Amino acid sequence: MKATFGGGCFWCTEIIFLNTDGVNSVLPGYMGGKRQNPTYEQICSGGTGHVEVVHIDFDETKVSYQDLLAVFFKTHDPTTLNRQGEDVGTQYRSVIFYHDTDQKEEAENFIKGLEEAKIYDNTIVTAVEEAVTFWPAEDYHVNYFNRNPENPFCAAVIAPKLTKYLKSL
Repeated sequence: MKATFGGGCFWCTEIIFLNTDGVNSVLPGYMGGKRQNPTYEQICSGGTGHVEVVHIDFDETKVSYQDLLAVFFKTHDPTTLNRQGEDVGTQYRSVIFYHDTDQKEEAENFIKGLEEAKIYDNTIVTAVEEAVTFWPAEDYHVNYFNRNPENPFCAAVIAPKLTKYLKSL
């Protein structure tokens, strides 16, 4: 099965899902924009309409789509529009790209449940949109955290986020 989420920097999101049982693979890339075969530099301008996403292949006998939604919402702020931490722009917006009507319904119901339970102080702004063409990111983005743990961004932002996630399991 496939799942596609945009929740800020794809380096941050990728490492979380790589450490989730039942996930077979995670590929960073771009979705939702109007340019064919966009580059990182082009989407960073904010003018292409693409979102940094992770495209996840998962084994539904080991992890459910519902479980992946829970991880997604637990590991980013779904109440900030076009921003996650210091990353600002439409390419960092919170979005669930569904691959079939079941995923759409599950995502919408999950959000409704979070809102009804008042999990967040502010309104959830996560969009639920139909998956369109997925454009894989450049090779240097793949498995970025594991290949660049000494990078200042990885050490200061991603490592603490991953540690917090792993402790919550």
